[in-house]
Amino acid sequence: MLTVKDLHASVEGKEILKGINLQVNPGEVHAIMGPNGSGKSTLASVIAGNEDYEVSSGEITLNGEELSETDAEERAHKGIFLSFQYPIEIPGVTVTNFIKTAINANRKAQGLEDMPAKDMLKNIREKAALLEIDSKFLSRSLNEGFSGGEKKRNEIFQMAMLEPKLAILDETDSGLDIDALKIVAHGVNKLKSKDNAVVVITHYQRLLDYIVPDFVHVLYNGKIVKSGTKELAHELEAKGYDWIKQLVD
Repeated sequence: MLTVKDLHASVEGKEILKGINLQVNPGEVHAIMGPNGSGKSTLASVIAGNEDYEVSSGEITLNGEELSETDAEERAHKGIFLSFQYPIEIPGVTVTNFIKTAINANRKAQGLEDMPAKDMLKNIREKAALLEIDSKFLSRSLNEGFSGGEKKRNEIFQMAMLEPKLAILDETDSGLDIDALKIVAHGVNKLKSKDNAVVVITHYQRLLDYIVPDFVHVLYNGKIVKSGTKELAHELEAKGYDWIKQLVD
């Protein structure tokens, strides 16, 4: 599904990614871990097509299609979803209206008509129930006055509604208490299938107790320096990132 080959990327003239190689297949969950400044969020942004980052070499392909000439909106229409570390507030636009607009924009890009209102409403109700989202929440302005947990739950709701091929969750566990973390993880697990894939970016092993990865990759100084199974996350928790630094140095 997703193939990243020898990816180098920079921002404001500073190289952040220094040769990333990654293969994510349908049905898989990959966790990317690493210390602050290692390039985790940069990798997520570059895959999603954020134009603030310059790709100097390497390639990103989704289902065999090279993405270098496609912008962020096109990549979203092709099935890439990125949950932001710090979701923005949009006063005056309700959660429901935002998701209706996003879904119909995707359908238009695929040559389809807008989703019928009754189907949209049914889908919204089903996915909201899955994530234990109250109907009153859906009528609030997007992210305005939301707690950290509400923002993250809302992003998983968007993911549920959009049904992406590849979901990238950038530090979804940030700011979540244990109850909110369980609800978000439950939603992600319910949405997993043999036809989609999930990349989870996190500092800590605790999220991976609830979203169990098939593979764990450690990003350090712009490179994936170690990969393994879920046991690698436990090893990192026990030894810390200084252990990785020692291995690399």
